[in-house]
Amino acid sequence: MEQPLLSLDPKLVQQARADAQAVAAQVTSVARARTTVAIERTVLRLFGVDGVTSEGVPLPNVVVEAALRSRGLAHGIASRFCNAAHATGFEPDTLARAIASGEVSLDAHPNTPCDAARGIGEAWSEAAVALIRRRRAEREAALARSAPVAEPWLYVIVASGNIFEDVVQARIAARQGADVVAVIRSTGQSLLDYVPYGPTTEGYGGTYATRENFRIMRAALDEVGEELGRYIRLCNYASGLCMPEIAMMGAVERLDVMLNDALYGILFRDINPVRTLTDQRMSRMLNALAGIVINTGEDNYLTTADAFEAGHTVIASTLINEALGRLAGLPTGQLGLGHAMEIDPAMADGLLWEIAQAALVRTLFPGAPIKFMPPTKYMTGNVFRGHVQDAMFNLVGVLTRQGIQLLGMMTEAMHTPHVHDRYLSLENAKYIFHNARSLGDELVIKPGGRIEGRARDVLREAAGLLRDVRRLGLLDTLATGLFADVKRPADGGRGLDGVIERAPEYWNPAEEALCRALGLPAQEVTP
Repeated sequence: MEQPLLSLDPKLVQQARADAQAVAAQVTSVARARTTVAIERTVLRLFGVDGVTSEGVPLPNVVVEAALRSRGLAHGIASRFCNAAHATGFEPDTLARAIASGEVSLDAHPNTPCDAARGIGEAWSEAAVALIRRRRAEREAALARSAPVAEPWLYVIVASGNIFEDVVQARIAARQGADVVAVIRSTGQSLLDYVPYGPTTEGYGGTYATRENFRIMRAALDEVGEELGRYIRLCNYASGLCMPEIAMMGAVERLDVMLNDALYGILFRDINPVRTLTDQRMSRMLNALAGIVINTGEDNYLTTADAFEAGHTVIASTLINEALGRLAGLPTGQLGLGHAMEIDPAMADGLLWEIAQAALVRTLFPGAPIKFMPPTKYMTGNVFRGHVQDAMFNLVGVLTRQGIQLLGMMTEAMHTPHVHDRYLSLENAKYIFHNARSLGDELVIKPGGRIEGRARDVLREAAGLLRDVRRLGLLDTLATGLFADVKRPADGGRGLDGVIERAPEYWNPAEEALCRALGLPAQEVTP
């Protein structure tokens, strides 16, 4: 194991981590007592329900809405759906279409599964787990055939709105040296309570996250990867009102990285906190089983709050996200915890404080593929200055051994990156990463110096914040605005009407299968 970059107080680190774990246990207890419409739709998708009605409505939505209109979802969708499957002999997709047409009514079937129905649900769930494992094995085989990639991975975005144009740009980016291609999601998709179906060509500010779009891009990157002798990782977003559904799609279509954050949708999309914290658990279980690296969104805090003053909130959130991820079965190698270089470049010694923050994150999470986000808040449209800011960001990234480097664009905030903008960013990063590859091994951060002192101050503030969060509970903390200067009460926000208290007889064979596969407890979580 590499030597830590900083010398930190081990008792303070232990205290902060213990408080984060207690917060995560509280959150997980809340999540396990509830379900959501998105979780129940995910169960149907894992069973094999896909497609849309003749009016274009996704079948999982139709079946869940039918259940809500009759006796609700407190017992879960699986009981009535599997009872209906036993009674009719229909396969999942056929049964969903029959429910949509009115041929089969969920009202005719009880909330508790009969023995035969229970066997059907368990068999469908185990088949889904087996499929996800096969897709993970395909990735591992492809990586074994490919040349190894040094960290930080070079991560770039495509965002044309048209999946077929995205494919063109993604292939170009791979040939230019990108290790990870992220397809930016269409503006506002996180607020849709359904997942669009099929290939899409008209997204705004990005391309819709759909299962078919995932399949198309995965095939394109596999093809160019074979040509280059490198495995190109694919990233998309498992967040918003359909977080677990999109995680399921990413799992079965072999995505490698997914933006999956416990707090981002709450703070920046005003999605109900209970809804998001309930959905994130199942979405992360799916990511864990699929071997997908999650990326968290703490970098966004610094776009609404001052990066120097709010650095401790990033650390507190990453520790909470780490604890939540572990309770969902994510190992260290899949915890792509996020932070950003967003201190005002006009601040004297700002580079020292950026190194301190980056080194603190790296030291706290050894072995994790830490994701480092580029300067955005203070990009002015002056492309020459912007390119220098990105170069400084790249230098900090390689110096502090970050795992995933989302490359900055000199035209940030001007327009969606053109091909040549991306080329210049890749050229910038490759030059610095190659030229300074071992710089962090040769230089030592001065013990007791200003960089280490700043890191210790941030950690101390983060530990104090975590103690307060543990005392208040995360839901009440979110209502006070301590994160990102944004207040989000537990009874507000979008999607609250899609949260359902679980009945004592609630049955979810897909969740049970995931828990078994990940070695997680099937019933109570002990704080």
